[in-house]
Amino acid sequence: MMTNQKHSATLPPTSGHWQLNHCKTVHCQNFGSRNPDDYIIQRTNPNRPAFICKECGAFPPLISNINVIAEWRYLKLQQSNGLPACTNLDCDNLGLPVLTHRHLYHAFGYSGDRQRYRCKNCQATFVDRWSGFNPKHQIQQKLLALLFTGHPIRDICRRLGMNPKTFYDQLNHIASRCRRQLSVFDTRLLQNRSQLALACTLSPLQPHAANGVYWIASCEANSGYVVSQHINYHPEQAGTPDPLHDPYSPNARFLARQENSAPAAAQTAPQGLLAKVDAKYREVLSRPHLEDPSSDQYIEHFPVKGNLIRPQYAVYAHFLQLNEQVSDDTQLMLFMPQEPLLRSACLSVFLNRIRSGTIEPVYVEEDPDWPQGNAAGRIDIVLLGWWRDRWAFTRHGEVGKGICHLGGEKDNEARWLQLATHRAVDEYQQRFYQQFSQLVDEPRRKARPGGLLPLLDIYRAWHNLCRQDRNGLTPAQQLGIMASPLTLEQLLN
Repeated sequence: MMTNQKHSATLPPTSGHWQLNHCKTVHCQNFGSRNPDDYIIQRTNPNRPAFICKECGAFPPLISNINVIAEWRYLKLQQSNGLPACTNLDCDNLGLPVLTHRHLYHAFGYSGDRQRYRCKNCQATFVDRWSGFNPKHQIQQKLLALLFTGHPIRDICRRLGMNPKTFYDQLNHIASRCRRQLSVFDTRLLQNRSQLALACTLSPLQPHAANGVYWIASCEANSGYVVSQHINYHPEQAGTPDPLHDPYSPNARFLARQENSAPAAAQTAPQGLLAKVDAKYREVLSRPHLEDPSSDQYIEHFPVKGNLIRPQYAVYAHFLQLNEQVSDDTQLMLFMPQEPLLRSACLSVFLNRIRSGTIEPVYVEEDPDWPQGNAAGRIDIVLLGWWRDRWAFTRHGEVGKGICHLGGEKDNEARWLQLATHRAVDEYQQRFYQQFSQLVDEPRRKARPGGLLPLLDIYRAWHNLCRQDRNGLTPAQQLGIMASPLTLEQLLN
């Protein structure tokens, strides 16, 4: 009882300067306030810990700042896995590769024919594993060619004379080289733009698996260049899951298996875009946890190895990674589907940008046949949901589109209806699934999603640097950060 009283008097402890629990109503005077006296901390319902803003009555769930930062550090470590970068979890240079941050490291001799480096901050040393020639690039090219043409793993192993363990070892090596290539082009894109439009979405990694694994990806909205992607799964066992989400617990981000879960009842799909948006608001308010899309889902195939992470922690960490990657001088536009988790993470992580007006966060919902870049016709303004979000809808024949500026901007709806879209990142995820549907839908992989992790990195590199559109241009070429597409040999060598 004393513990609950103590917790109810304050917000979850900060991690460094990060406090992600605050009022997220942009026009409220408590927006961004870290003062506990501005809120009523609610802990009466253990399945939905939340607080209430005394000014506007908003009730966002609480989240553990310490666990969000821990998840962010884990994602940085995974993203730099195999790259020449500092791996000290307590160092400020964690995950920052030598290829793009040479000023942070000293060249420190060689280990055989490979370059060694030393971190200027913590003095840790490491070796660039891929600084030499790749003697296995030919077999790796054949492996990728067979994989991208739909051959099963067993058939690839038979054709190349390798066992499954060797196959996955080679796949991990290829993924590391792809991350190395991408780190250079990502930096060219994100650090040299006065204006940048990003599209972000959250969807199941394996649509037919019901395993609770979500895939969040962000790409440049026009070219489709994918700048970052993560999933809410750790292939290794790293913590003890709590049955209930407690934002004051050191293991708050780990999701435990629910023994008494039941499948959700099938819902009739609403007709019309306005009805779909309104139905989404009702569905969100019916969730046990407002910012956890998995909280009302039946997880049939819980991963047998590793840890499943609560989606909100992976999404917050994803936006923290974007915040670090994008230059402070860049005017950022962020387009996303209607999902309160994406909204809440954006408003918390980019709080300073919202206050300074250097970010434009926009909800976008459109019919699949909406013509891209089409100018808006008559615009109807509708206030929807408990939050009274200001949506603008327009129609073109039988199809429609709607937007909601989450920063509260008004009188510029026509511009956002023409400009805002997250179609590029949706199509990227759909192509991945179509390309590797046989592997993604493999029955035994429903409870073993870890095998898809290297494939995600490989596909992102191929999509950004090798895949050409109808005009013969890759996403990187469209952005002017490379002159010609890379061949598989150039990608791997």
